[in-house]
Amino acid sequence: MKETREDRAEEIPEGMEKIRYDDKIVRLFVLATVLWGVVGMLVGIVIAVQLAWPAANELGRYFTFGRLRPLHTNAVIFAFAGNAIFAAMYYSTQRLVKARMYSDLMSKIHFWGWQGIIVAAAITLPLGFTQTKEYAELEWPIAIAIAVVWVIFAVNFFLTLKNRREKHLYVALWFYIATIVTVAVLHIVNNLAIPVSLFKSYSLFAGVQDAMIQWWYGHNAVAFVLTTPFLGLMYYFLPKAANRPIFSYKLSILHFWSLVFIYIWAGPHHLHYTSLPQWASTMGMVFSVMLWMPSWGGMINGLFTLRGAWHKVRTDPVLKFFIVGITFYGMATFEGPMMSVKIVNSLSHYTDWTIAHVHSAALGWNGFMTFGMIYWLAPKLWKTKLWSTRLAEAHFWLATVGILLYIIAMYSAGITQGLMWRAFDETGSLAYPEFMETVVAILPMYWVRVVGGSLYFVATLFAVINLYMTIKNRPSKKLEDPEALVPVATWRIKEQAERAERKTRVKSDEPARLDDLLFELSEKVKHGWHRVIEGWPLVFTTLTLIAILIGSVISIAPMFLVRSNVPTISSVKPYTPLELEGRDIYIEEGCHTCHSQMIRPMASEIARYGDYSKPGEDVYEHPFLWGSKRTGPDLARVGGKYNHAWHVAHMKDPTSVVQGSIMPAYPWMLTDELDLSQTRRKVEVMMMLGVPYTQEEAENAVELARAQAEEIGRELAGQNRDFAGLEDRAIIALVAYLQRLGTDLNTDEEGER
Repeated sequence: MKETREDRAEEIPEGMEKIRYDDKIVRLFVLATVLWGVVGMLVGIVIAVQLAWPAANELGRYFTFGRLRPLHTNAVIFAFAGNAIFAAMYYSTQRLVKARMYSDLMSKIHFWGWQGIIVAAAITLPLGFTQTKEYAELEWPIAIAIAVVWVIFAVNFFLTLKNRREKHLYVALWFYIATIVTVAVLHIVNNLAIPVSLFKSYSLFAGVQDAMIQWWYGHNAVAFVLTTPFLGLMYYFLPKAANRPIFSYKLSILHFWSLVFIYIWAGPHHLHYTSLPQWASTMGMVFSVMLWMPSWGGMINGLFTLRGAWHKVRTDPVLKFFIVGITFYGMATFEGPMMSVKIVNSLSHYTDWTIAHVHSAALGWNGFMTFGMIYWLAPKLWKTKLWSTRLAEAHFWLATVGILLYIIAMYSAGITQGLMWRAFDETGSLAYPEFMETVVAILPMYWVRVVGGSLYFVATLFAVINLYMTIKNRPSKKLEDPEALVPVATWRIKEQAERAERKTRVKSDEPARLDDLLFELSEKVKHGWHRVIEGWPLVFTTLTLIAILIGSVISIAPMFLVRSNVPTISSVKPYTPLELEGRDIYIEEGCHTCHSQMIRPMASEIARYGDYSKPGEDVYEHPFLWGSKRTGPDLARVGGKYNHAWHVAHMKDPTSVVQGSIMPAYPWMLTDELDLSQTRRKVEVMMMLGVPYTQEEAENAVELARAQAEEIGRELAGQNRDFAGLEDRAIIALVAYLQRLGTDLNTDEEGER
């Protein structure tokens, strides 16, 4: 006999209802995670080889290290880790609130919108369209698209919370809320800019202020993209995999609120010994050291969750991945605060030590947690067993060996660099005056990095094979969304009745009895105040927003409100139109990824590069170009150090003037026509940003640029006849920019204007 709707309804127990979870969106994000993980890591291997073997830069103008490096970081952070985050959030959120995502359409728009953004990044970054800001390189149209997609995701998430059947929010959801709210604030503020053209803009901020905003964003992008959502992942998937409850609820509360409040202050520690005021970097250091405690609270909570389950670790690759991932989290969150201490930072900053630290976190913490989640999820999403546990085990061990080789090599390279840069001989002179001496010394470690990274990449291919075979062997080609019996949200009905009763009482002017109010309050808080706000998502989100805004406003506002934080220098003038074009070429080619423009006030740096950098030098720098890694020497005082012909020869073939150089060659600069079609617009935008050009300079920008180019061309031809006739080539603008750097600083005239 055919089953009727009434028959099916009778099968559902009283107080329960049947729903379907949307696992299709989770499967899509899992597949995207693996796909972009392969792409991001492959690009990482390419740029690692380019540093160890410079000939690899000859792949073409769009595939040099300077253009591929930001592609690698964006692919790993926002494509690989980003898609993993969304897979975790979509799967766990539905189970934790006992509700399907509010809108399937919003989920699809989020997925395809995010993949479109990744593809746009993969196209535009090699083409040289970049804002230069670390982890925020994408130009303004893509930045706007990110904001739109993020808002759609946020609306879908919070409306799902509104429709929840579980009243109280589990700890994983706390971290998801913090991620969604904070990333939105960070992204919007850091990407404030004025467009010049479709793929060119200038940052709203300049110099010291831009640096402060960028590293408020940069450090907290690590915090709220690579930390808090993965902690949410840990709090959900680890107990599930171990079949154990989380170790401590109280520790979860302490972990969450202290981490969210403290993390937002720590960004300035990336700017120790720079032009940033000392109070700001010291504040960043203090809060960074404080971060060690809540971070390790989370690690302890994760590892202690495995109490009584250690016997499973021997046979379960999922738990192996989770344990090593959490261990790397503990290592990275100890090392981060340590590196923020000024004396340590004076050695580590600008070196490969930072590269080791970043990769131990990204590949160790984020990578291992991601693969552990995927191996746990795959059988559930595709309704079958994992194809090969042994291959997953092989993935684990090969990836572990690979990441250890990688970071040990980079720790060695970084410490070697730092010590060689600061070394003096017995006469008081630099022991290694030539920068190339330090590069040659670490090249063997660069090859070890290639080996370690390649092993990690091969291990990732094991995951691809395992996932592919698992999907191929699924019993049914058509996968239905899983059904679940969930409790009816009786608490919501009760709350609605209480609200209706209060409204009736108010309308009838019936006085509320004190003992009733006290009883109602005591009932709400008998399990603790935190338990109360867990039942109020809007209140919880608001408190989280307040927590991150307190540190943001207090740390950033003085940089804009107190004028003495950025004293000006009267001798510092805006770039000429040609120099401005040269600066944009410098940015387009990614030169800022290897060269800093910030001389720190240390004896070794002053002896090597010249007078230390002053905050007033950068008041017209939109964006700032201080750099975060020295693969090549600092360029803050390079102007006038070499003649024009040296710079042209250096760009055409670096090894012709610097023996053993690992810098890519840029021969196309000598043949590309000097494009001045946007020069006037660029000057006008700079005027809008407060750079003191005159209207006459803006109107005559092209003529001024051509006149300066012709002058440099004549001087160049006089220095080397082989370089005659380059006055209308792109190289002239770059030479003009490089020759300007540091030349207009007159310390006798320093002071407020």
